[in-house]
Amino acid sequence: MAVVRLYSGPDGQSHLQEVPEAFSAPGTPDADALQPAKGIIFRRSVGAAATASEWHTAPRRQYVISLQGAFEIEVADGSKRRFNPGDVLLAEDTSGQGHLTRSFGDRLTVFIPLA
Repeated sequence: MAVVRLYSGPDGQSHLQEVPEAFSAPGTPDADALQPAKGIIFRRSVGAAATASEWHTAPRRQYVISLQGAFEIEVADGSKRRFNPGDVLLAEDTSGQGHLTRSFGDRLTVFIPLA
C-alpha cells in the first residue's frame, strides 16, 4: 500500500511524489490526528476497461482510494503510476496542465474531498 501525492509544480506541470511515512503507528503523537474533510464520495465505474481521460486537473484537493479495479495516472514528463486496491492518491494538482487517468476493469473508488 502506497500514498502518492499528485501536485502542480512551479513549472505549471503535474508531478507525482511518493509520501514516505504517510501512516502513523499506534501510540505515536499523530496516530489519531484528524484531517478535515468535506464528505465522502463512493463511485462505481462498470466496464471501465482501458478507458482514458483527456488532460485534466483535480477538481479539488482530495484523497482518491481504490477499493476495486485499478487506475493509472500519467503526468506531462511521461511518468506513470498505477494504483491498485488499497493505494491512496492525494490529488492536489488543481491548476496547470493536469494529468491523464486510465482505468482498468470495473472500479470502486472512494473520494474524500479535503477541507
